[in-house]
Formats: sequence, structure tokens, C-alpha cells
Amino acid sequence: MARILVTSAIPYINGIKHLGNLVGSQLPADLYARYMRGRGHEVMFLCATDEHGTPAELAAAKAGKPVAEYCAEMHAVQAELARGFRLSFDHFGRSSSPQNHRLTQHFAGRLAENGYIGEVTEQQVYSSADGRFLPDRYIEGTCPNCGYDKARGDQCENCTKQLDPTDLIDPRSAISGSTDLEVRETKHLYLRQSLLKAKLDAWIDAQSDWPVLTTSIAKKWLHDGDGLQDRGITRDLSWGIPVKKGPEDWPGMEGKVFYVWFDAPIEYIAASAEWAQQHGHPDSAWRRWWRTDEGAKDVRYVQFMGKDNVPFHTLSFPATIMGSGEPWKLVDYIKSFNYLNYDGGQFSTSQGRGVFMDQALSILPADYWRWWLLSHAPENSDAEFTWENFQASVNKDLADVLGNFVSRVTKFCRSRFGEEIPEGGASGPEETALIARLSARLVAYQTHMDAMEIRKAAAELRAIWVEGNEYLQAAAPWAAFKTDPERAAAIIRLSMNLIRVYAVLSRPFIPDAADTLLAALKTENRDWPDSMPNALAVLPAGHGFSVPEMLFGKITDEQREEWQSRFAGKRG
Repeated sequence: MARILVTSAIPYINGIKHLGNLVGSQLPADLYARYMRGRGHEVMFLCATDEHGTPAELAAAKAGKPVAEYCAEMHAVQAELARGFRLSFDHFGRSSSPQNHRLTQHFAGRLAENGYIGEVTEQQVYSSADGRFLPDRYIEGTCPNCGYDKARGDQCENCTKQLDPTDLIDPRSAISGSTDLEVRETKHLYLRQSLLKAKLDAWIDAQSDWPVLTTSIAKKWLHDGDGLQDRGITRDLSWGIPVKKGPEDWPGMEGKVFYVWFDAPIEYIAASAEWAQQHGHPDSAWRRWWRTDEGAKDVRYVQFMGKDNVPFHTLSFPATIMGSGEPWKLVDYIKSFNYLNYDGGQFSTSQGRGVFMDQALSILPADYWRWWLLSHAPENSDAEFTWENFQASVNKDLADVLGNFVSRVTKFCRSRFGEEIPEGGASGPEETALIARLSARLVAYQTHMDAMEIRKAAAELRAIWVEGNEYLQAAAPWAAFKTDPERAAAIIRLSMNLIRVYAVLSRPFIPDAADTLLAALKTENRDWPDSMPNALAVLPAGHGFSVPEMLFGKITDEQREEWQSRFAGKRG
């Protein structure tokens, strides 16, 4: 039994996430965690809300609430949506937790001791009307390159030119709209990750099995332009983790907090400490997952994230761990994803365009979304959600293939043999051939799941479902029953066992449907089918069952058209 540590990129606190966010990290991480548990491994699956930084303060102000209260409420909302999508976190933490405060300050202190923190005096824009320094993205003005009048202080969205706030014409605060801005001097701490460039480069070179998307992004940041740059890790904000060296104050850093991208990845570790405290476990219970001197050497650590998060997880967070000089666990594999677009464009909160997690669950159960998103995961390139494709996938894969097999087998068995698995008959050449095909497909399915090739795994799972339908059609128990009832009994007995196998194999993708099938079969046996012949004989003759309700309803053209219109967003 292996020990698998799984973390998903932690979602930002300000608002409900759309389906692209979901499939870019949390959902595939859940798929992998569920699969590894199903194979009998010990899994720790962690996620959290990312709660610090200017956007959280502004969102709270817009909601008319203190930022701590707003973050607590939104954490509860995101946790409930995660439960709605059946995300099986062992713990869903908060980056504002006391545990993350302590660990972030601890890492900062260790980095300072080892010479990896530098103090830098900067010129930053200060808004008198807002009474605060403004992050670059909260300064707006006219782009000197293209004339776009809503360019941000870090980049013009219109022409994509990289900017500094002082480049903007007629700059103003994006918070208040005030033009009463001035440049002031302020001092910040920088993580001197450039000193760790050679070490990071060698470490990334050693990850020969990582996805090309992951390594190419990391290498670009390491080598393009001036190479890996030192990165600011503090901000002039009131909401965040106070800057300290461990428990000690940091002279000159009074009133400042750590930058959200420094403390957020540390929350992965802190989340396990939160879990231990919540469940009454000693510190050793979480440290065995993270400290290589306390048991984490035999842990395989896998991270899941969208491609925009890759630089922080391949460079900045590893630099933090390496620079601490302590034996913390480094990631073994980073599964990164491209973007999911929406019906010819992009998801947009402001325009109400696209489907967001709460909206999705309001119209269809989680399994419908889980299946489509995972079977169309944007692994090798950006993917696109269209309602036509969604309808076709649900109707053909879930209803016509899996649902149809379950319905035909259970209803036929009840009508001809009653609500018990029939006895009599023996397997023949058709069953032998089916078992051989299923055995080969099972190996392929497991190979893809082990390698985190999600679309290929989904395709193989669907092919396993198809095998059952094709077998049933060829064996034709309804015809056999007329002349040889025992032959029909043998076909149905194997088919009923195949439903259990389908439930177990499908559970990482569609957990609710899988549990419905196991309940209908009146079994709690979730043993992985390591041997297909044995797996197809788990439920004996005489074992009771019930016919499940319709497993998946088809999406009608009227529903599709209505949803397509509802989530199209504002035009013009």
C-alpha cells in the first residue's frame, strides 16, 4: 500500500468559481484521490480557500462586511459547493488559519537565516483618497501604446503590452476612481529565488515524467529574458499574515503582511495541520506527510493546477522549501491543465457568461457535470464547453451506454427470475471472450489512471461499458430464456456482477451513480477487480437486488436551448 498526498490549487475566496476553474484543479485531483483510495492506497487529499490580498478586501467592502467575516462566509459557500460536486477532500482548509500564520512566519524566518530574504526599497503608487498603497492592477489609466482607456498598471488587456503604473496616462485608482495619486517610497521583503536558480533547474530537469505543459512553463520562467527574478513577498495591506521571523517581530516591517502568493502554497502544509487539530490527532499525524525525517520519504506527492499557477508551484514554492534548509517534502508530480472556454468565448463573471458551480448543480446532478468535464479535460490544449457536446455526451455515454445496460439487465432479471440473482447454467465461449476483453481494457484503464491521462481513462471506461452492452446484445438472454432458461440465468448472473464492477470502476468519475448501483445490488463490496474472472462472481446466486431508478435522464433539445440562452451572458 502506497501513501499518496494530493493537493489541488486553492481557489481564491472572492466569489463562486466557474466550471473551467473546477476542471483545472479540484475535480481531476478528486478523480485521482478517489482512484487511489479505490486501489487500496492511503490518501491525504487537501485543498483550502486562498483568503488574503487586495481582491478579498475589495470584495468584502463591496459586500459591506468586515473582511474576516466575508472570508468565513465565502469559505462556507465554497465548501458546500465542493460537497455538492462530491469533492472528497480529507480537509478543506483556510489560508487565514492560525496554522498557516505560524508556518508562513516560520518559513520566512528560516529563509532569512539562510540568506534568501532581501530588503528592497521601492517606489509605489499611493492613493490619498483610499489611504493605501495600490497594487499595480488596481491602478487604471490610458495605455501609452494603444490608447485603451482602461489599461491596468501591470498590463494593457487590449494590446497586451506589459506596463508599469508610471507609464499610464491620467492614472486613477481602480478602487475609488481618485486621481489623487503620488509615488511614495516603501520597503519590502524579496525572496531571493535567483540564488536558487541552479538548484531549481537541476530539480526540474530530474522530473523526466512531468507533463510538457508543466516543464515548459517552468523552463520559460527560468531562462527567458533575464531569467528567474527575485520576487516580493510582502505587501502594504492590513488583511493578511503579519510579517514576522517565526514568533519574532521583523524590524522595519511593522504594519505589513506577507504577499498572498507566498503564504497560499504554504497552506497546503497548514491544511494538514488543521486536519490533525480538527480530528484530535497529534502533530506527528500531519508531519508524517510533509517531513522527510518523520516518515514522508515514502510519500508520493501530486499537485493539480491550471497552467497559470505553474510558475508558483514549480519555482517559488519549491524555492521556499529548499531555502528553508529543512527536510520538507517536495512535489513529485505536477499535473497541469490548459483552459476550458465557454461556447465560443470565455467564462465571464461580470457578463454572466458561462456556467458557475452553483448554477450547474441547480439544473443537473453532479455526476452529469463530472463526467463531461473529466472526459473533456483540457490536458493537451484548451478545450471548449458547448451545450450540444454536453447534451450528446450525457445522452450517449451515461444514458444510452451505462444506464441502458443497467436498466435492461435488472428489469429482465426481475421479470424472469424475480429480485434475486438466478442460479443455474454455466459460462461458455462468449463469457470467456468477454472476460478476456474486459481484462485487457481494465489494464489499459488502470494504466491511464496511474499516469493521470484523464481523457484516455474516460474513453477506456466508456469502452468497458460498451463491452457489456455488446455482450448482452450478442448473448440475447431474452431469446435464450425461451429455449434454455439456465443459459439465460448464466448470462444474467454475469451481467449483474458486471454492474458491480462498473460501479467500482466508475466511482472516481461518477460517485453518486456508483453508490446508487451498489445500493441497488444490496452490497457494500467495493473491492477493485484485480482479477476479472473473480470479480464477475462476487455476487452469488440467490443474492437479492432491486431495480434502480433511472440512472441518468436524457437532456432534451428544449432544455439545451433554454440553458444555452440562460447562460449566454450580456451581448453587445
